[in-house]
Amino acid sequence: MKDQKQHKYDVAYLKMATEWAKLSHCKRRQVGALIVRDRMIISDGYNGTPSGFENFCEDDEGYTKWYVLHAEANAILKVAGSTQSCAGATLYITMSPCKDCSKLIHQSGIKRVVYVEGYKDDSGLQFLQKAGVDVEQINQL
Repeated sequence: MKDQKQHKYDVAYLKMATEWAKLSHCKRRQVGALIVRDRMIISDGYNGTPSGFENFCEDDEGYTKWYVLHAEANAILKVAGSTQSCAGATLYITMSPCKDCSKLIHQSGIKRVVYVEGYKDDSGLQFLQKAGVDVEQINQL
């Protein structure tokens, strides 16, 4: 019963993260993230350029600029500037994290990651599992 209820919440939060991804100005891929603790959304994020930079994520060749921030990094950074804490929280994200973001996720205290689509390089997921973070894919929204 509890697992079924949790699954319903997981799907709902992933749908919200999917909507959040649409706010991204990136053309190649739009990614959205929500951080939830005690059934309360404490942060959100989507991939994009840092504050004060133009909203173009790709260069003239169509490659993503190196300084574009990933959705989960933006969400974690937003928490860092607030009175909230990621300790014990769940990260809902439309794409599984890269290896760089997985370090931020673990270090921030997030204990669970639920994602829709798998990133081409799964070393981030492997790192999170090794670090004891619960990882779950739900691709049926």
